[in-house]
Amino acid sequence: MGNTIYIIDVTNRDGVQTAKLGLAKLEKTMVNLYVSQLGVFQSEFGFPTTRHETNYLNANIELAEMGVFGTMVLSGWLRAVSEDVELAFKMTRVRDVNLSISTSEQMTLGKFQGKKTREDVLNDMVAALTRARELGAKTVGVNAEDASRTDMPFLIRFAKSAREHGADRFRYCDTLGYDDPFTIYNRVKELAAETGMPIELHCHNDLGMAVACSVAGAKGVVDAGMDAYINTCVNGIGERAGNADLLSVILAVKKSAGFAGRYQLDPRIDLSKIWRLAKYASYAFDVPIPINQPGVGDNAFAHASGIHADGVLKDIRNYELYDYEELGRGDPEIIETGRHICVGEYSGIKGFRNVYEKLEVEFHNDEDAREILDLVRYANVLKQKPLVADELRFIAKYPKQVKKLMTLVP
Repeated sequence: MGNTIYIIDVTNRDGVQTAKLGLAKLEKTMVNLYVSQLGVFQSEFGFPTTRHETNYLNANIELAEMGVFGTMVLSGWLRAVSEDVELAFKMTRVRDVNLSISTSEQMTLGKFQGKKTREDVLNDMVAALTRARELGAKTVGVNAEDASRTDMPFLIRFAKSAREHGADRFRYCDTLGYDDPFTIYNRVKELAAETGMPIELHCHNDLGMAVACSVAGAKGVVDAGMDAYINTCVNGIGERAGNADLLSVILAVKKSAGFAGRYQLDPRIDLSKIWRLAKYASYAFDVPIPINQPGVGDNAFAHASGIHADGVLKDIRNYELYDYEELGRGDPEIIETGRHICVGEYSGIKGFRNVYEKLEVEFHNDEDAREILDLVRYANVLKQKPLVADELRFIAKYPKQVKKLMTLVP
């Protein structure tokens, strides 16, 4: 099959930038945990120059070093500015970074207002990349914001310069969702062939084609003989109309006619973990999963018409392309309909211990229990919603790191 398609999830960077939405630091950490269990190659988990992210970033790196996130890489997003690189390496322990700068003429004129030329853009990128390497970066990706509206000669020159100065990957950003599957295939295939670099596809959904463009772009990169990396967000969350949906991208590569058996998806991907991730992200963001969402929507495996119901009862492959069990669906979900003791910001020790006993978590004594209770109370204050069972277990298992990541002042 040749080269491989990897997933880089950017929910904790691009997803949390969505207007009117956001995640608490504990919720961002849980997203990191869930996507690592799914087998995602890398999580772009935050902003190393943003002060309220400092403790969260460092705590998550500690967790990664403890093996909590398996083999998943944690990367930070930075402007391609040398001063930002220096500040990031001073403030945090993040050593895998993506450096971003706008490359299109539209952005040079409309965003920089003529204060930067194309040469300035190129020089800024090289200077930031060089500084990151000098400071000991493990991996560096270079991002061309608005790549889809950047002329190919400059884009190729920009990417080649990134490669020559030590970039590991080049991120092609369809920042406004301007590309279609045909244009992006041709453009990134040419980029990969000309530069000899692995290419990331970062697509937005303004025209409803983020998933199609991501998959078509990955095909172009692999057809040119390089590994491809697709940027995704859980449930397609993201700025404006959203980013490429994580599950839809995986399903397209694993199940679609042109990809199944022809293109290699990262073998670490375990689709059985997606249901719990999708449900958690929906709860954390407070955004319902659309009823018709591929794979995880309420109607994804629902059949009403006589012809469809009859057909699926005879053979599920008549009207279902894949099984719901593959996605971790099918287990009964318990809903409390009677007395329910839950943990909140004003909980006492008795109710708290009752909740944890149901989770089969035991404490040696009340002193240990009170330490975790304090953290659970703080988490409720920050989240302003009840904690789910996985969060409660996580707090009890990693109290030191949880205390750090919930402390917003460095």
